[in-house]
Amino acid sequence: MNISVPTNKKELMERASTLNGITTQQLANKLNKGIPNTLTHAKGWLGNLLEEYLGAEAASAAKPDFIDLGIELKTLPLNDKGKPKESTYVCVVQLEPSSLTSWKTSLVKHKLSEVLWIPYEAHKDIPISNRRIGTPFLWKPNQEQEKQLKQDWEEICDMIVLGELNNINSSMGNYLQIRPKAANAKSLTVNKNEFANKYTLPRGFYLRSSFTETIIP
Repeated sequence: MNISVPTNKKELMERASTLNGITTQQLANKLNKGIPNTLTHAKGWLGNLLEEYLGAEAASAAKPDFIDLGIELKTLPLNDKGKPKESTYVCVVQLEPSSLTSWKTSLVKHKLSEVLWIPYEAHKDIPISNRRIGTPFLWKPNQEQEKQLKQDWEEICDMIVLGELNNINSSMGNYLQIRPKAANAKSLTVNKNEFANKYTLPRGFYLRSSFTETIIP
């Protein structure tokens, strides 16, 4: 299947609309891909399929997935009640103090300026191959949402810059939180803050499920 990068938002949404109601098996068939038997070691497999099908180009780069459109792609797993099953990973927490001084230039703001959300069934009783994809939708944070996201980000980043990374816990932040993001405790990254330990666990910014529940149309 020859997939091009969408050249405008209309083209992207037309392509995304063809996902509505199909199963993950049907999507995998379109791309000649297999379906994992378990998600234990394949948590990001659906996101990768969607990126390929929709023509995303940034992959894991520090830019939105659709670079020229400024749109990020995020999956939204739903439980049997149609509510977000878990928090949503946004991006890695940058540990260089120079990257944590301005919300306007932050990676979090870049990633959340406009998001194409793809909801899908994620209840454990539904076989992986039978899980249906819901209606994709575009979202931009409104003024109040961005104000709170900015406040959460600034509070967390202030602590990081002050060398208090290890004192940050997942209860901080109304919409945005940080959590360790590593396969195991041996996966360390360099902390470039002169006031902190040189090595630490990688962290990620996440949107709380209580927040993503409020943006579903």
